[in-house]
Amino acid sequence: MSRILVTGGLGFIGSHVVERAIRSGHTVRVLDRAIGRVPAGVELMHDDLTRPGAADSALRGMDAVVHLAAKVGLGVDFDDAPEYTSVNVTGMALLLAAMARAEVRRLVLSSSMVVYGEGAYRDARGPVAVPPRSVADLEAGRFDPIGDDGHALVPQVVDESAVPDPRNVYAVSKLSQEQLASAWARAVDGRVAALRYHNVYGPRMPRDTPYAGVAALFRSELAHGRAPRVFEDGGQRRDFVHVRDVAAANLAALDWASAIADPGLRAFNIGSGVVRTVGELASSLAAAVGGPRPW
Repeated sequence: MSRILVTGGLGFIGSHVVERAIRSGHTVRVLDRAIGRVPAGVELMHDDLTRPGAADSALRGMDAVVHLAAKVGLGVDFDDAPEYTSVNVTGMALLLAAMARAEVRRLVLSSSMVVYGEGAYRDARGPVAVPPRSVADLEAGRFDPIGDDGHALVPQVVDESAVPDPRNVYAVSKLSQEQLASAWARAVDGRVAALRYHNVYGPRMPRDTPYAGVAALFRSELAHGRAPRVFEDGGQRRDFVHVRDVAAANLAALDWASAIADPGLRAFNIGSGVVRTVGELASSLAAAVGGPRPW
């Protein structure tokens, strides 16, 4: 069994990772700047990862790190860029530098599918890079990306070999985390599993926040007796994965990092493997609670 530092262990996903790790027999320490409670037997350090020295104190006696602490969401406007960079990129750099000093060589990094941008598409000739959607197409109700031939592109399943194409500040910060972790692994003979989460839902999912994902927004609307609002035609494709499955993936990734012989970083998509549309989700949630139909 390992002694694991879980950063962001009081959060939505982090709290489930902590519980799973305890059930698996690991010793767990949580580093989080939030105020909260942890399960019996878990050590809580209330500190900010971006504070110099915080990571060094938290890493004492640890064997591995599960890094979940981050500023999440897509950002309201570009004024958010400094905070995303400070929390996600500088925080990552401080953690990795401290891990190098502490000779902790195993890391499970919470990344995101947003590093892929618009995802994978093809036209009649094969895979294509997805161009930005034009205002004219959106106003005309053409919501799927349009290829050079004027026809809608066909969506494909994105695998880990896809070329990253981050299209917002949050996505850039998550890809930067992966790149920093990859450089760290090469420098110190480390092992990194970068878990690219799809849309996570389940108990303790944040409420009434645009950063929690569409499932949380729909749930909040229905809880207030309001119909879920679906943008565009509701045909946006998503993979919704339960938070307990995500927690299990984190522990499996930790085992992988312990067993793999060669240093480096490997990315893993974490999802259910089932494609749903946003419209289907809204309708299913409304039906489940007897609420008003989506609009």
